[in-house]
Amino acid sequence: YAAANVFLDALAQARRAEGLPGLSLAWGLWAETSAMTGRLGETDLNRLARLGVTAMETGQALALLDAAARTDEPYLLPVRLDLAALRRRAAVSGVPALLSALVPQRVRRQATGTGAGAASADGGDLGGRLAALPADRREEFLLDLVRGEVAAVLGHASPDAVESERAFKDLGFDSLTAVELRNRLGAATGLRLPATLVFDHPNAAAVVRLLWSELGGAGLAGDASATRPSTPAAADEPMAIIGMSCRFPGDVESPEDLWRLVAEARDAIDVMPGDRGWDVDALYDPTPGVPGRIYSREGGFLRNAAEFDPAFFGISPREA
Repeated sequence: YAAANVFLDALAQARRAEGLPGLSLAWGLWAETSAMTGRLGETDLNRLARLGVTAMETGQALALLDAAARTDEPYLLPVRLDLAALRRRAAVSGVPALLSALVPQRVRRQATGTGAGAASADGGDLGGRLAALPADRREEFLLDLVRGEVAAVLGHASPDAVESERAFKDLGFDSLTAVELRNRLGAATGLRLPATLVFDHPNAAAVVRLLWSELGGAGLAGDASATRPSTPAAADEPMAIIGMSCRFPGDVESPEDLWRLVAEARDAIDVMPGDRGWDVDALYDPTPGVPGRIYSREGGFLRNAAEFDPAFFGISPREA
């Protein structure tokens, strides 16, 4: 989806460069229900609202289309923005560079490393605030912080809706909300957190353990009496495997295929498939590091990947 949109932008620019008509519009949210907006739930709409994006009525969108057609720009972003929401976002985690001219940017102190000295831009020294608490209250403080940010990202009215041991994916996180949570926690703690935070630490309790470690853990603010939060032991429960399925590169479409691949020590690397819309000859360049090019014609690819049905799994085409 993203690749197709970039192609449209480039096509419009190429046509304009040759004196031909061409216009690519990256539309914001329309209020009118369509194939693109029909699957948006309350969580999706709340996330867009926090980003400062509000819905356009059809008349407003068509007026923007007419205005865009009268310009000399090859590609534009017609979107209705809520400046108040953008200012709130700028005060918490900043806004994309594209929108930076619309709202003042907050000056944020970067954490230069891990440990209790990491600064929180929103509330002073988080390590210092933790050190001021009794040792048995520190984990609870961090858990309240994480659950509060999770609730805000998902649009819940209270952190009580967030179970500390429940997986983020079961709470409804996707790649967009995962990045938003990382950004909010980074702003709240002053720590440089990984983009894969939600996937590497899959629930609120796991994120608390990461924050505890990054903030110095048992050595927090020099307090030797502080103890590291304990990892809850997993309950022993009977488990039965009633079905297995898998797909991997190397023509693996079942557990039996996977076993044969391993048993026969076959190489799963193959030439680039022809069903992905890639012009391999145009993309290939033997010199590594050339922008927009690949220096290998081979890789690990799933067979018949285009047959994936994102709607069956409740995934939008963009996410797929």
